[in-house]
Amino acid sequence: MVCAGSGAWHPGAVTEDPPDPAPSSPKAAPSEAAPSEAALHEAALAHLARYATTEAGLLRVLERRIARWRRGASGEAETLAVAAAAARAAVLRIVTRLAAAGGVDDAAFARARAERLHRAGRSRRAIAAHLAARGVAAETARAALPDDPESELAAALALARRRRLGPFRADPAPAPDRDLAVLARAGFSRAIAEQALTMSPEAALALVLRFRRGGA
Repeated sequence: MVCAGSGAWHPGAVTEDPPDPAPSSPKAAPSEAAPSEAALHEAALAHLARYATTEAGLLRVLERRIARWRRGASGEAETLAVAAAAARAAVLRIVTRLAAAGGVDDAAFARARAERLHRAGRSRRAIAAHLAARGVAAETARAALPDDPESELAAALALARRRRLGPFRADPAPAPDRDLAVLARAGFSRAIAEQALTMSPEAALALVLRFRRGGA
């Protein structure tokens, strides 16, 4: 955060929405048989048909399905543990096959999500945190992050416009450092934040609109 009057710039930990919850699905009825590989494959395809996800995200969805079965199943603990382990091994095979076939693509997910979040006013740091929370590898995430300084400025302005900061305030800020602190917490550098907050309303709005049309 920014301490008023100190001039020190301390971007805090980027606040990020919690990972998207897994879609609700009917709980598996208590059964002695663990979910079969075929059933898990069908569940994976059904999830991918409705949601964009990563390999790690799909693994979590399928493993939760196994966990639900395990909580409802009855029988010898050792037998159930062996069946659950076999089901988890099947999940790894399924996700590996789907990734090889392009059914789940971390790089494509990262590019699409990074572009959407950046146009919504998220900083590079915030987007990187979002992708990491969804299991995207650091190298894959870096390749997806926007690297144009003007687009980072436009993203800061998009946030400023949504929060009515800087050039988008109806009245002068009672404490300018508060506006800087908002952008710092969102992961923007001090240089970008100061540039955004000191732009004229006309120039700021023009850049935001061009950015949203894909011109920045």
